[in-house]
Amino acid sequence: MKYYIIAGEASGDLHASNLMKSILKKDPQAEFRFWGGDLMMAVAGFEPVKHYKDLAFMGFLEVAKNLVTILKNIKICKLDIQQYHPDVLVLVDYPGFNLRIAEFAKSLGIKVVYYISPQLWAWKEGRVEKIKKFVDEMLVILPFEKDFYKKHNVEAHFVGHPLLDAISDLQEINIDQFKKDNNLNEKEIIALLPGSREQEVTKMLELMLSVRPHFKNYQFVIAGAPSLPKSFYQKYVDENVHFVSNKTYDLLRSSKAALVTSGTATLETALLNIPEVVCYKSSMISYEIGKRVVKNIKYISLVNLIMDKEIVTELIQSDLNTKSLVDELSAILEGEQRDKMLHSFKQLREKLGGKGASDEAASLIVKG
Repeated sequence: MKYYIIAGEASGDLHASNLMKSILKKDPQAEFRFWGGDLMMAVAGFEPVKHYKDLAFMGFLEVAKNLVTILKNIKICKLDIQQYHPDVLVLVDYPGFNLRIAEFAKSLGIKVVYYISPQLWAWKEGRVEKIKKFVDEMLVILPFEKDFYKKHNVEAHFVGHPLLDAISDLQEINIDQFKKDNNLNEKEIIALLPGSREQEVTKMLELMLSVRPHFKNYQFVIAGAPSLPKSFYQKYVDENVHFVSNKTYDLLRSSKAALVTSGTATLETALLNIPEVVCYKSSMISYEIGKRVVKNIKYISLVNLIMDKEIVTELIQSDLNTKSLVDELSAILEGEQRDKMLHSFKQLREKLGGKGASDEAASLIVKG
């Protein structure tokens, strides 16, 4: 079969690449055409139609500023699908773009599968109507999403969370060797995951690094985003602030704790069993707009959303400051709060089920 897959950001690239591997196990003659990143490229053996680096616009202002580019990309994608005419279109999250493409593909009679639901339960719930009309199979990865769709008379399949697949495949790590390979000193590590977009990273790193004077017995290591060049991070690096690129899982597993910008990374950190503080700060305009459109949501991190209670502390907007970061980070480096968080992470893994999401999703797509 011919599969056309669209992933518009780094996490989508990871999950789509594992899905492609699972599809190939069930359909060895599978042909792919895709929008994504380096991980999908490694499976397919050729470059994407467009790399997600050219697609990732986040926040209301950024989207508005890049609207011409976004509309141009939609036009390119529609034409490419029309020419390739796949047997199935697989959309991975990225709703603003993918729901438009779903409508177009459906008009051509192409089967549409949505893998990893947009967060419609948080905002733009009205988009469920588009999913009803234009999506043939909805494959969800969070336990509560199946009930959300059922409420809207959509039969969704809960396939499990693909991060469990990605994490279960990791080889055991030798922390001392990791430090040596990356020119780190012997101090324990506090990992900094400041995000993947230049503006976001700049803002978050300055705040995260402001805690340094209070943690002189630790070294700070920045997880570099694949979308940003190494040179971008050099201004932050010194004898006790280091940088590693494309080794985020190894960095986390070698760390005592982490400061993590809100997003998929908060869940990855928890599943790797590393205590964390969740950080979020956007422009005041974006934040105020977001507050008004996001509804019925008590938390911003996936960890807390899945558990439906506060497992990890979320420092948002004005609450994200040096004093709060110092207090919360101190609390999870040693003692009762750290132990309690690690116990909750065990419950989180149990709630998400075992590995096998990629295989389950591939089975539903291939048999279709």
